[in-house]
Amino acid sequence: MKEEIVIAGFGGQGVLSMGKILAYAGLMDNLEVTWMPSYGPEQRGGTANVTVIVSDSPISSPVLDMFDTAVVLNQQSLDKFESKVKPGGTLIYDPSGIHRLPERTDINVVPVDAMSAAIELNNSKTYNMILLGALLKCRPIVAIDAVLRGLKKTLPERHHHLLPLNEQALQKGMALV
Repeated sequence: MKEEIVIAGFGGQGVLSMGKILAYAGLMDNLEVTWMPSYGPEQRGGTANVTVIVSDSPISSPVLDMFDTAVVLNQQSLDKFESKVKPGGTLIYDPSGIHRLPERTDINVVPVDAMSAAIELNNSKTYNMILLGALLKCRPIVAIDAVLRGLKKTLPERHHHLLPLNEQALQKGMALV
């Protein structure tokens, strides 16, 4: 098993955090992982993306041109990465940040209204965890338990009281698919 993923959106949407949590979850499941963020001044409002590879065998390079799965959270990211999803791959997107829908017919296109779901949970910071839940429903590459253990590793201890809310957000994202 090898899954090559790109997650892209505006800085501040939790793109890099989502990738880091996924990478930690892979580690918790004893898998090989790479996490390669790409941002500049974008980290606080421009576009940012992260490439995550999760594999049960050694990974030769973290640099990719094509992806098995893309999670895109804004129009710029859709424009950039839709063509880079491998045929038969998966494109997950939040329609709230998109004005031109995906056009490809050779990939699985999955809309996830994560912004509305985050509002329902009364916490906009659950946005990325909702999308991660949707990703794991479409591509179950790591166990939810591993994600929660990875989240516990990445969150500062002062935020551990938010772990149940994040688990709820993961479940909500899975239910939206």
